[in-house]
Amino acid sequence: MVELTIIPAKDEFSMRLRNALTVFGLVATMALTGCSTTSDSGKAGTETATAKIFSDSYGKVTDAGYALPAIPIEKVNKKFHRQVVSYQTKEKPGTIVVNTRERFLYYVLPNGKAVRYGIGVGKQGFAWQGEAYIAWKQAWPTWHPPKEMAARKPEVAKYVEDGMEPGVRNPLGARALYLFNDKGQDTLFRLHGTPEWASIGTAASSGCIRLMNQDIIDLYDRVRPGKAARVVVLQ
Repeated sequence: MVELTIIPAKDEFSMRLRNALTVFGLVATMALTGCSTTSDSGKAGTETATAKIFSDSYGKVTDAGYALPAIPIEKVNKKFHRQVVSYQTKEKPGTIVVNTRERFLYYVLPNGKAVRYGIGVGKQGFAWQGEAYIAWKQAWPTWHPPKEMAARKPEVAKYVEDGMEPGVRNPLGARALYLFNDKGQDTLFRLHGTPEWASIGTAASSGCIRLMNQDIIDLYDRVRPGKAARVVVLQ
């Protein structure tokens, strides 16, 4: 914070000088912090201060021998770009909070901050809510659709047993985080990447939470699997 010491003004010139310095101080402070304020939910009095936005982090990536294409991020609503925001919560740092209604995933940081990612959520009838933890994570996972999906989509039945090999067209994308319940049972829900970047901000999945591939790589690197890797899903 830029601190200014101003001698009380006794005439019009001094008053104008004090006002000018005060405005300068505020502008300097904003420049130093790199902060901008954007409306988050549209509700009166509810705002999110964006400390940093990562719109330049969606270029072509070569990862473990796989060539992820660049995302035309200018076609994605800016609110869904990865960014560090102010986020007041009682959850501990390291907790993941998924707000399916707003289409945001928050990775809680210390000091009232969070990394916010845009997400795609489950279609009506496949949404879920509750608490879980990340039991394990996998880079470039093999996709095994559940039998229930194969019953609805016979074309994926061949992948139930053998799985679909990793790759840029794999529905799980570049990374997957596997959610288990408090009894240690697989919930069959995942936080995962997707090649379908245009689905971010929509309800298009079969219940899992999808992120742009460049974002799931970032989230994957932050998460340490275990009971402490708590996930809270809100509808």
